Amino acid sequence: MINNFFKLTDIRKTLVIVLSLMCFVLFINDDVHAYDNVHSDNIEEIEHEECEKLDAGKLIFDHILDSYDWHIMTWKGKHISVSLPIIVHSEGELYVFSSKHLHHGHEYVTHDKHGGEVKFIIPEEGMYEGNVVRVCSDGTLARPFDISITKTVCGLFVSCTLLVVIFLIVASSYRKRGIKAPKGIQALIEPLVIYVRDEIAKPNIGKHYEKYLPYLLTIFFFIIFNNVLGLIPFFPFGANVTGNIAVTAVLALFTFFITNLTGKKHYYKDIFNTPGVPWWLKFPLPLMPIVEVVGCFVKPFVLAIRLFANITAGHIVVLGFICMIFILGEMSAAAGGAISVVSLLLAVFVDCLELLVAFIQAYVFTLLSALYFGAAAKEEH
Repeated sequence: MINNFFKLTDIRKTLVIVLSLMCFVLFINDDVHAYDNVHSDNIEEIEHEECEKLDAGKLIFDHILDSYDWHIMTWKGKHISVSLPIIVHSEGELYVFSSKHLHHGHEYVTHDKHGGEVKFIIPEEGMYEGNVVRVCSDGTLARPFDISITKTVCGLFVSCTLLVVIFLIVASSYRKRGIKAPKGIQALIEPLVIYVRDEIAKPNIGKHYEKYLPYLLTIFFFIIFNNVLGLIPFFPFGANVTGNIAVTAVLALFTFFITNLTGKKHYYKDIFNTPGVPWWLKFPLPLMPIVEVVGCFVKPFVLAIRLFANITAGHIVVLGFICMIFILGEMSAAAGGAISVVSLLLAVFVDCLELLVAFIQAYVFTLLSALYFGAAAKEEH
């Protein structure tokens, strides 16, 4: 009983530490305010003087693209959003401030260590559209090194925290129950772990599968969690994490480096001296080696694009169906009411389909990674 208490206490401590770090990163800025707004400490409400017509394209792209704040909802003409910290490095200095200072074309003015005035803005058009830039003394714009906590990064914090908590609970269950039949959340996670091990890693990698299994399990659960959380339209969920090309590109690069850094001699021999290929395709012009080398870089590119495109397309389709209600409603209340039932049914159907796609894309990414690892780790016959 005492041991179990201490195990649960360890989980609580870990959770408190993770959440504390998240709160620190999210809400500390250079003004030492979590959120200075007359309505709320953490919520910003911006009133519109008049109602604007729905811009479906802007609404959809605001959702699927990254941003420096997290829009929650619009209520009675007011935008309710959570501002996130902007962290930029420019000309040897680090600047940290809340994104609330840059809303709707506003500029943030501070001073450098020499007392000089420093301005930051977020342009609404041009090559730096939607990105924080520094306004130089001559009026030109310079892009600083940007490590801000954006909506995607915040979504990553949320999903990774949930992953850590869930797997700590599962680990605690194994310590308490031993070899007994799994129950609760353990019963949900264990079949997925066994499936990745027995149906993906073992058949495609071979006897060296254990070396790659931790990574395969990590990307499998990471992609599933972010895909599913992205379908929940409530804060702090709904961020389009796996629909962000930067995230999928990093995952693909992990697979690329693991494949090529752990590849055996036979793997590289097959690239530069492909067996079963006529000599005239290798010499004097090394056509096949060039194709094989290009293929090494195309594989991670395809991994990143496939996951990014599938998840983003699902979000666009669902939002498109919802926007149809308001677009037709602006033309005619009767048309909006008539299409609303059909649009909602289609949106729910696509959401259910996206739930299936969430698992399929995690499976495909993990399977292809295992195939690449298997090709790199195979022994020479």
